[in-house]
Amino acid sequence: MRMPRRLLIPFCLMLGACMPVANPDTPTRAASMDTTLPVMKTFSVPRPTPVRRSNADTARDFMDLTFKLESGLPLPSFSRFEGPIAVRVTGDAPAQLDRDLKRLVHRLRSEAAIDIQQVAPNQDARITIHAVSSGEIRRALPMAACFVVPNVSSLAEYKRLRRSALLNWAQVKRREKIAIFIPNDSTPQEMRDCLHEELAQSLGPLNDLYRLSDSVFNDDNVHTVLTGFDMLVLRATYDRELHSGMSRAEVARRIPGILARINPQGQGIAPHPTSDTPRVWIEAIQTALGPGTKHAQRRRSALEALKVASAMGWNDHRRAFSHYAMGRILLHSDPDQARAEFEAAKRFYEYSPSAELHQAYAASQLAALELARNNPERAMLLIGPHIDTAARHENAALLSTLMMLRAKSLDLMGRVSEAREVRMDSLGWARYGFGADWAVRAKLREISSLSPLKGRRG
Repeated sequence: MRMPRRLLIPFCLMLGACMPVANPDTPTRAASMDTTLPVMKTFSVPRPTPVRRSNADTARDFMDLTFKLESGLPLPSFSRFEGPIAVRVTGDAPAQLDRDLKRLVHRLRSEAAIDIQQVAPNQDARITIHAVSSGEIRRALPMAACFVVPNVSSLAEYKRLRRSALLNWAQVKRREKIAIFIPNDSTPQEMRDCLHEELAQSLGPLNDLYRLSDSVFNDDNVHTVLTGFDMLVLRATYDRELHSGMSRAEVARRIPGILARINPQGQGIAPHPTSDTPRVWIEAIQTALGPGTKHAQRRRSALEALKVASAMGWNDHRRAFSHYAMGRILLHSDPDQARAEFEAAKRFYEYSPSAELHQAYAASQLAALELARNNPERAMLLIGPHIDTAARHENAALLSTLMMLRAKSLDLMGRVSEAREVRMDSLGWARYGFGADWAVRAKLREISSLSPLKGRRG
C-alpha cells in the first residue's frame, strides 16, 4: 500500500517545497507572464541507479523484505507467481498510465528477467491494474493513495471479500491473482509512482524498510521509480532456485548463492550492515508528518525522532530525514532554525551512500531560503548539481521545481532571457509532475514569491 504522498514525504519534500506560498489573488511576476503551457514532457530511456552494495547486505535486506509485512507480522512462507505473468489495465485509465506500464513491463523483463507481458483489458490476466477515482480508493481504504490485494480482480470483489481470509497475505502460499487499485484522477507522476510500487509488491516483497536509501521499498517515498536494487531483489525473487512455499530457512540458505551468480560485483564489496529502525522512531516520524496533527505535536514528535536518531548513533539518511522533518515543521515559524535543520540534513545525506536524490530535496529547500534572502548566486550553486539527479530518477515534480528555482535565480541576477528559457523548459516537466494547469501555475506563483520585487537586481 502506498501512503498518499501529501501525508508523508510531500508534506516535507514535494508539494510545499518552497516557501512562502503566495496568495492566489496576489499579482506576481509569474502570474502576469504569458503562461501558456507547453505539452507535457515524459521520460524516455531509463537510467536506473546501479547497485552499490555488498551481496551480504542485500541478502539480509531481501530476507526482511520478503518474510515480513509492513505491520511487522512475519510471513510463514515464500510466495510468488509461478510461470508466465499477464498484466492488464481496466477501468477509466488515462493514456499516460498505459504508456508508463509498457515502459515498466519492458524494464521488468530486461532488468529483472521476469516473464511478464501486458495484455488487452478484455483478456485474462493474473494481475489486474484497475484505474478508479481517488474517492473510491479512500472509501475502500481511507489511508491509501493506492493499494494491492491478493485473490481479487475488481474493487467490487475486494469490498465483498474485505473480511475474508482470501485477502490475508499471510495465508498466500502461491500468487495466482492480484488486483492493484490506482487513482485515475491524480497527477501522471503519482499514478506512475503507484504503478511502480504496487506492481513491484504484487510480484515480490510486501514489506518496506526505512533503512533502505536506494529503494522504493521504503515508506519515506523518496524514490518514485524502481531502482537498480529493486530490480535485483525482483530478479532474485524469480530465480530458478526458489519456488513458492519455501520456508524462511530454505530461502536463507539459497539467497547468498543466487546473489553471487546474478550480481557478482556485489561479492567484492565489504558489508556495511545497517541497524534496524525502532518502532518509536517510525511512529514519531509518522506523527510529525502525518495528517491531522497540530503544530506543537508535530514539533514534539520531530524532536523525539531526532533524539532517537542521535541515541541510535545514526549518521545515515534516517538521521538526515529527522532533521529534514524538523526543518519543514519550523519553516514558517522559525526560518533561521529551519535553515539550520536543512543544513544538518544536507550534511548527513552527504555521508549516506545512495542518497543523491535525498540531497536534491534538501538542496531545493535551502535554495528557496536563499532566494527569499535575495541570494541567487548561492541558490544557483545549491541547485546546479541536482537537476540531472532529479532527471535520472525520473522525478518530474522535483526536476521542474529545481528548474523553476534556477529560473528565479537567473531573473534576480539580471539574466532574464536565460531565465525565460529555463522556466519554459520546466513547464513541460511540471505538467507531468504536478498535473493540472492550475497546479503548475500555482507552483510558478509560489516560487515567484520567494524574493520581494524591491530586492531585485538588474
